Amino acid sequence: MTNLFSSFDPSTSLSMPINWLSTLIGLIVIPSAFWLVPSRLSSLWNKVISILHKEFKTLIGPSSTGSTLIFISLFSIILYNNFLGLFPYIFTSTSHLTMTLTLALPLWLSFMIYGWINNTMHMLAHLVPQGTPPVLMPFMVCIETISNIIRPGTLAVRLAANMIAGHLLMTLLGNTGPMIPNSMITILLITQILLLILESAVAIIQSYVFAVLSTLYSSEVN
Repeated sequence: MTNLFSSFDPSTSLSMPINWLSTLIGLIVIPSAFWLVPSRLSSLWNKVISILHKEFKTLIGPSSTGSTLIFISLFSIILYNNFLGLFPYIFTSTSHLTMTLTLALPLWLSFMIYGWINNTMHMLAHLVPQGTPPVLMPFMVCIETISNIIRPGTLAVRLAANMIAGHLLMTLLGNTGPMIPNSMITILLITQILLLILESAVAIIQSYVFAVLSTLYSSEVN
C-alpha cells in the first residue's frame, strides 16, 4: 500500500476504474436457479423481504401500496455491496460517497419535490414543531430547514464512514502481522475474526438504517 487509503482506490493496475464492476457482479454470482427453484436460501430471503415489507408499510402508513418495494431493493443492494466488501481483493463500493450520494440524493430530492408540490401546507407545518413559542419560531424554521437540507449528506456519510472505519481498522491490524512476535499471532487472528463478525453486523445494520431512514423521510411528505 502506498498510503492508508489505497485499499479504497477505485483505480486498478491498468489505471482504469473497473473496480466499480464489483457492484454488478451479483448478476453473475447469483445463479438464475436461485429465483426459479425454491431452496432454503430463497425461502429465507423471502421471509426477510416479508418482514421488511410489513415494517416499512407500518412506517409509511396506509398509502404505501407498492412503495415498499423501492426501499426493500435499496436495502438489498446496500447489504449485498457491504458484504461483498468483506471478501479479500474485492472493491467496497459503498465506502465511497460517489455510490452512497447517488442513492441518497435522488431519493431525498424526489421526496422534497413531491412534498412541496402536492402537500405544501403540510411541508410548511413541519418547519415549526408543535408547541414552539412564537419567539423561537424563526430560529426553529432555520434549524429545521438546515436539518432537512443536510439529510442526504448525513445518509451518505454515515454509510460510507462506517464502511471505511471497519475496513481501515482491519487493514491496520493485518499490516502489523509481519512485525509482531509469533506469540502474538494467535491474539491477532482472534481479534481479526471478531472484527470480521462485527463488520458483518455493521453491514446489515447500516443497510437497514439507510432503508429505514429513507422510509421515514418519505412518510413525512405524505
